[in-house]
Amino acid sequence: MFGQKSGYPMPQDTATSPFNGSYTALITPFSNGKVDEAAFRKLVDFQIENGTHGLVPVGTTGESPTLSHEEHDRVVEMGIEQAAGRVPVIAGAGSNSTDEAVRLAKHAAAAGADGVLIVSPYYNKPTQEGLFQHYTQIADQVEFPQVLYNVPGRTSCDLLPETIARLAPHENILGIKEATGDLSRLEKLKKLISDETFFLYSGDDATATDFILNGGHGNISVTANVVPDLMSKLCDFALEKSSEAKVIENKISNLNEMLFLESNPIPVKWALSRMGLIDIGIRLPLTNLSKEHQQTLQEELLKLELI
Repeated sequence: MFGQKSGYPMPQDTATSPFNGSYTALITPFSNGKVDEAAFRKLVDFQIENGTHGLVPVGTTGESPTLSHEEHDRVVEMGIEQAAGRVPVIAGAGSNSTDEAVRLAKHAAAAGADGVLIVSPYYNKPTQEGLFQHYTQIADQVEFPQVLYNVPGRTSCDLLPETIARLAPHENILGIKEATGDLSRLEKLKKLISDETFFLYSGDDATATDFILNGGHGNISVTANVVPDLMSKLCDFALEKSSEAKVIENKISNLNEMLFLESNPIPVKWALSRMGLIDIGIRLPLTNLSKEHQQTLQEELLKLELI
């Protein structure tokens, strides 16, 4: 139901993604072990007020593996309610169970999301044919814009460019979040996929600038949780092929690195807590940022005048 493939309104330039720019992979705040709804709504407003182009709740950064089904659904609903149409919301809907991913995608569509982000199945280690059938079944059963999500460092399986090219023609598959950080993947995807209504998003903040400068359409970002204004400007400049994108990239390059000192979202949640936006809560098996890294990250937050 999106893009030229299915008749949903598109920009006049068909090579322009409906989800251009910086999309924040939102954290899920916890307080006393429960989802902190007030803090989550505050984060949504903070993001929109600081220029983010869109929101992506309950993905990897949102700790979706440790949310109950009820919590997952509620966070999606809150994101949509609080955004109130000000920016698009692409809801995380991935699972290592195909049937569960279908249910999550259907819920997001019914709740009013603008699209869903579907991570490759984790732990199962499917073959490329299994990945193709997984994504195809979801796209067949849910007539709704879907973004594939390849992050082999977290899933232990790699959605290869050739498989992505097989999936690209499906009318409900809008594009892919490519989080390998390997820019050669972008070039290979561009060569394999000629469809101008299939869009390419970075999922790696450190290489996002070059990804967009070389033909990508946006960035689904961890760093944007902390500096939504800078990341949105960076993406705008990169889409315009302006050298100003590199200026901002240099400014936040250390932050990009430090937010991955430990497994995401450990560092970003610590940073947001220091900024006074959330409590420090995180769910096991993840733990709070170790003391050996706290001073380094705090110094960078001070340097950027975030605390």
